[in-house]
Amino acid sequence: MQDEEAKLRDELAQAQDAERALVLVGKIFIKIEAEYVAAWKATPARDGEARERLWQAVQIAGRVEAHLKTLASGRKLAERQLAEIARLGERKRLFGG
Repeated sequence: MQDEEAKLRDELAQAQDAERALVLVGKIFIKIEAEYVAAWKATPARDGEARERLWQAVQIAGRVEAHLKTLASGRKLAERQLAEIARLGERKRLFGG
């Protein structure tokens, strides 16, 4: 039970870190994507290699943002599970068992 609670606390801390990171860099992701798309549009059609690199950069930025959002979404689940553990511990303390 303590190992599970420690794991949940680690997940909660990781989710909180991800949420803070999203707050700090959320607008930056939007700006980066806009800059990459603008650069992609400005490349000559014959420069396929540059266009491909810019397309990949847009995809990677989106994946990083999505990964942070996934980590941050784990916060609510970890908080609920920790609250349930606390509730059960309090119930056990009050009623024995």
